[in-house]
Amino acid sequence: MRLWLWAWLVIASPAQAGDLAFITSQNGNQVSIIDLQTRTIIAKTILADAPAPVAYDPASARAYVIAADSGRLSVIDETGTLIDHRDLGSGAFGIAAIPDAGLLVTDWYGDRVMRLDMNLAEIWVARTGRIPSGVAISEDGALVATADRDDNAISLFAAETGRFIRKISTFGEHPFAVTFHDGKLFSADVLGDAVSVMDPGSGALLGHVDTGKRPYGIAFSSGLGFVTNQYSGTVTVFDPETLTAVASIDVGDYPEGIAPMPDGSGVVLANWDSDTVMVIDGDDLAVAAEIEVPAGPRAFGRFTGRQVLP
Repeated sequence: MRLWLWAWLVIASPAQAGDLAFITSQNGNQVSIIDLQTRTIIAKTILADAPAPVAYDPASARAYVIAADSGRLSVIDETGTLIDHRDLGSGAFGIAAIPDAGLLVTDWYGDRVMRLDMNLAEIWVARTGRIPSGVAISEDGALVATADRDDNAISLFAAETGRFIRKISTFGEHPFAVTFHDGKLFSADVLGDAVSVMDPGSGALLGHVDTGKRPYGIAFSSGLGFVTNQYSGTVTVFDPETLTAVASIDVGDYPEGIAPMPDGSGVVLANWDSDTVMVIDGDDLAVAAEIEVPAGPRAFGRFTGRQVLP
């Protein structure tokens, strides 16, 4: 497998143990690895065909990246070295890592979700609703959720077998990102300008949070929820207990991917049209840092984590 034909690695310095972020730049065909302590890019990997979705698994010291144009799944390590790949087809999109146990991938065109092992072999495949986008695994590792965009619903499956459990209708239209937090399910409803809050056990819709225009990604940190609003250029901050918005933070143009700082101090987000990554402090709810990255950062998925020491 002559990987050098399609991937070129540039390393500024070897990655050390610490907190990392893997940022996909769709327009720049690159993945940037950022040291979140120094807030600098420590490595870049060239990947073809518009890399966009990404999931970092510190437990296995690898990150999974999907090329939006081709559906090629690439696996890179913490230095940015390409270590494996598999062609999944152009519908592959949403991705979530299962700690040291493989990953989950949605098939946008095939209306399905698949679980892959560490060797990228299929463990199971399950049918979803129409146009599954985001995917998430519950905190206890028992459940898988997919955001079925065109069904305006979330589908739940057993993580071990792929058995379908239930479907939950969202508050707003076109749920895109989905995540578990504190035993609940949250989805960013792009056309509803809202976050839906659901009980995965009963299937009940518990409420919603009003956001800015076109909410895209969700992350939790410092006891708060953070939502990127594409059209507003803002991040809505909300209390996950009372489901009330507590702040709106101006960020860059067309913010998309967002993930928690591994130390719980705030969140990291990617501004697609500004070509920047920002760190928001969870205490004062202000932008604490801004890092320039290659063109078109999207970073859709859980792209941050703390390296596991050997």
